[in-house]
Amino acid sequence: MTVPLSALRACFEGAVPATIATCAADGTPNVAKLSHVHFVDDRHVALSYQFFNKTRENLLHRPRATVEVIDPSSAALYHLHLEYLRTETEGPLFEYMKARLAAIASHTGMSKVFRLLGADLFRVLRVEAMPGDALLQSSPPADLLAGLRACVVALARCTDLAQLLEVTLAGLAQHWDVHHAMVLMLDPDQRRLYTVASRGYPESGVGSEVRVGEGIVGVAAGARTPIRIGYVVQEYRYSHATRRHFADSADGGVLETEIPFPGLADAGSQLAVPLLDGDRLLGVLYVESPVEERFTYQDEDAFVVLASHLAICIDGLARAADQACELPPVSVPASAGPHALATPPATQSTVASAVGSTGRSTGGPIQIRHFHHDHSLFVDNEYLIKGVAGAICWKLLQEHAATGRADFTNRELRLDASLRLPEITDNLDARLILLQRRLAERCPLLAIEKTGRGRFRLVVTRPLRLIEVPA
Repeated sequence: MTVPLSALRACFEGAVPATIATCAADGTPNVAKLSHVHFVDDRHVALSYQFFNKTRENLLHRPRATVEVIDPSSAALYHLHLEYLRTETEGPLFEYMKARLAAIASHTGMSKVFRLLGADLFRVLRVEAMPGDALLQSSPPADLLAGLRACVVALARCTDLAQLLEVTLAGLAQHWDVHHAMVLMLDPDQRRLYTVASRGYPESGVGSEVRVGEGIVGVAAGARTPIRIGYVVQEYRYSHATRRHFADSADGGVLETEIPFPGLADAGSQLAVPLLDGDRLLGVLYVESPVEERFTYQDEDAFVVLASHLAICIDGLARAADQACELPPVSVPASAGPHALATPPATQSTVASAVGSTGRSTGGPIQIRHFHHDHSLFVDNEYLIKGVAGAICWKLLQEHAATGRADFTNRELRLDASLRLPEITDNLDARLILLQRRLAERCPLLAIEKTGRGRFRLVVTRPLRLIEVPA
């Protein structure tokens, strides 16, 4: 090789479409555009096999091709002389390319159409640097290793999950100049992820959900592999063009509604990395930037290491909280007050005591409705939360209404069969953080305050009218 293939990794980001030239059995040449060339190692690249076209027909007859790639920063031109080896339909290479394509396709409603049929593997016989006036290379990026070290050191000092999440996002901004990021945790049902922390957005997005397998976040979770898209606008445009063409065909009815994803409306780069503790998926770390090609292969490597460390810390803190000493039972004397009422029967309502940190009731009651079928809660007809977090919140409110109790522990929630938490990966700490932040944003008259490891307090500053809506 006249040029090491690893030195051309910037050419494989998809910024500028590559061009492939093949030859038919009768000697007729064919030239076509490629959306992406995938770097495999120093001797191999892969191309996506999505449709049976003239290029693939030529390769099956004569397994040689020339691919032209362009460095998006310097505009340097390179020719890759390739030999077709095989098409892989399973294994790590296929799964990675499939996940990347699926992330793009699901954003544009093409997940039922825009599928990878195989990964065409090629041996790189020779790399030629073509003559021309290439631009000077830009200055090297920030020291990723130093930033990674600083973040890991900071994470090691965290004593609870809320602090861990905040330190992670703050570290990304401080050490890596990444100002738009989210952490999503896996729901116990293994089908959804929910946002527990974010940074850099007008709206926090806490509580927003992404289904596993949809969008860049959902695909990274489902495939358990990092997904990086350096030129989101262009790659989506390619998929949108295919969508329009397919929508005009007879099979257009299989398209699903496009899936909105909370974040930058004009994102130029995206990177989603699964949080894996061994083989166990905990969630996804997602970062984005309005700048195209912001995240490189080196960034991806660094974020994978950070995500692995973050997952280990999350699991360790969850175990520590679960082992923390449980508070003694709280008994409420008969003189607790006229508002300490028993939990009402389903479909009835009650006005609960509104004793906050000041010990005084302030104002009229707030109506909170609980819908049993999905545990959704509405505060004065405005949606608050649902699912496991909704069930937890409703339990706390009912307990407070019945006994006046305000102090609780994580352990007792885990042991409460009515919440139906799974025995493994219940993400209870993350659920409590989600509830705490949703209350702060949507209902500041209620609050969750941490009082110690594995302990918290429900703060109520107004009377509550609790209404159970049966299934």
